[in-house]
Amino acid sequence: MKILAILSVSVLLFSACKKVEGEGGSSSITGKIRVKDYNSTQTILLSEFDGAKEDVYIVYGTGDNTFDDKIETSYDGSFEFKYLEEGTYTIFAYEDCLVCDGGEQAIITTVTIDKKKSTVDAGTLTLRK
Repeated sequence: MKILAILSVSVLLFSACKKVEGEGGSSSITGKIRVKDYNSTQTILLSEFDGAKEDVYIVYGTGDNTFDDKIETSYDGSFEFKYLEEGTYTIFAYEDCLVCDGGEQAIITTVTIDKKKSTVDAGTLTLRK
C-alpha cells in the first residue's frame, strides 16, 4: 500500500514538472522578414527589400492569441527567438492593409519545436507596406 502511495505521488510530481512552451529551453526559432513596398493604393509594386527594424511577435503555445514576446529584425530582416522549450509557437508580424480595421493585418506562421537544442526555421514572412 505504501509503495502504491509513493508511486502515485512520484507520478504527480514528475507530471507537474513538465515544461510548457516558452522561455527556459535550449532551442530557438529563426526567420526572415521581406517587405514588398507598394504605392498608396497597394496596386503597383515599387520595390522589394529585406525588412530591417520590423517588429516580430511570438505566442507561446496554443492557449491564447496574446503575444508573449517581441523582437526587432536585424539589418538583413533576420530574427531569432532564443532559449525556447519544446512545443508549438505562433510567429507573426503586421503588414499594411487598406481594407482592414486599424489599417494592418497579421501575417502568421506556426512553428513546432520537437527536440531540445534545435533551431527551427520559420521561413520568410513577406509583408506588404
